[in-house]
Formats: sequence, structure tokens, C-alpha cells
Amino acid sequence: MNIVVCVKYVPDAQSDRSFNEADSTTDRAGVEGLLSELDEYAVEEALKLAEAGEGEVTVLTVGPEKAVDALKKALQMGADKAVHVSDEAIHGSDAPATSLVLAEAIKKASGGGAPDLVITGMSSTDGVMGVVPAMVAERLGLPQVTYASELTIDGQTVRIRRDGDVASETIESALPALVSVTDQINEPRYPSFKGIMAAKKKPVETWTLADLGIEPGRVGLDAAWTRVTSFTKRPPREQGQLVTDEGDGGTKLAEFLSAQKFL
Repeated sequence: MNIVVCVKYVPDAQSDRSFNEADSTTDRAGVEGLLSELDEYAVEEALKLAEAGEGEVTVLTVGPEKAVDALKKALQMGADKAVHVSDEAIHGSDAPATSLVLAEAIKKASGGGAPDLVITGMSSTDGVMGVVPAMVAERLGLPQVTYASELTIDGQTVRIRRDGDVASETIESALPALVSVTDQINEPRYPSFKGIMAAKKKPVETWTLADLGIEPGRVGLDAAWTRVTSFTKRPPREQGQLVTDEGDGGTKLAEFLSAQKFL
């Protein structure tokens, strides 16, 4: 089984994240980044499927030079090979443009067609939109089964369980297909020392827009349907108000909550 996993290099949530002053896009160069946590579940699920039978896992990312670090983490976990699409013209791309680049890269990685299975996370931890998987599936002409909390393959059928607020649904689709997974589906493995050493010898290909046959004018900030017009840094957190309880603490608390319109 040929499996392609789409992953994303995102700013570390523990770092001081910001936007570029020049164009109001997310600063991805001046901050530490890593493999999106939600994408680790997608990589783990692909590895489990490949290990259960004969399969090959390719991890794919679109991003700046440092985005290769996300691929390295996936290779250390056990993926077989990686593809990095890097081109300055991609900077500032929105979801539709990103889905275009991903779809064309998936086709190229699969010899011009679609792989048996495309797996993604439910969303990225920086944008948290969750729309790119559906867009990629549409561009590839594949059925999409999204938000999987459980995934099984039976012959040429993929079956997932989607857990909602009031019910769980079982959804089936014929392969090839695209599946997005939630953080309930598994427990991602930590790279072992053996895996870290083996990853150094695994192939990582770097492609540009020209390699994918995509005109630069179709992607990037100028082609984006939406853009950030302005941003303001969050003000520093102020010290809380201390109230000495002299028998009227409850009254003071109620007055505070009322003043803040919490009551």
C-alpha cells in the first residue's frame, strides 16, 4: 500500500509567535518550529497500517527551508521517504493555494496518479482551519472520510469511526481515499535511537513550483483570497486584584463578577 501523509511545520506554541511587519504573514523564520502535533497522529496511523502489511509511507510538507525539520521527525518515527516543496513564491499562500500545491505534489510522488491512501491531521496547530484536507481530496478527485477516531482497512475499503457530541458514526469508502484523523486515534511513538540514526539515510526530495508545473501567479500572498490587514501584540498580563476577606468576601466577589458582566 502506498500511503502519503501531509504534514506541516508550525511555530512552537511555547515560543513568542508573531507576524512579519512587512506583509502581516505568520513569522516562520524568526521563531522555533516543529512538526504540528496533530500531524503526529497522522504519521503514526500511516506507520501502523504499513507495519500491518506491505506498505510504504511518504511524508510531504510545503514550507520554508526550516520545514525540513518536520520531515526529519516523521522519518525518525519510521516513515520511508520524504518530499519537501519549497519555493519563495509560495510565501503567504492561503488554504486554496496550499491545497493546490499539496495535490500536485501528491500526484508527482505517486507517479502521476493518486496513492492508495492520503492521511492528514484534522487541522494544523497554527491555522486551525481544518479545510485543507477536503480541498486536497476535491483536487485529487478522491472521496474524503474525515475526523477519524478509528481507522481500518479491509481489502479495498477504508472504514472510520467519527465521534460527535451526541453520536458516533461509521463511514466507509472505497480506496483510494483521503482520511483525516483526530488526536483520539492513537498514541504517537517517540523516535528511538535506531530510528533517529536510520532517518539520516532516508531520501528527502526537494521540489519547486516548476517541478510541479504550477505557475507562481496561482499561489502566494498576491493570489490569496484573504489576508491579514493589521495585527496588534497581546498586551502584557496585568496583576490580579487581591481582596481581603473581612466577612464580606462573597459580596465583593459578586460585585466584581457583575462589573465584568459575568453575572
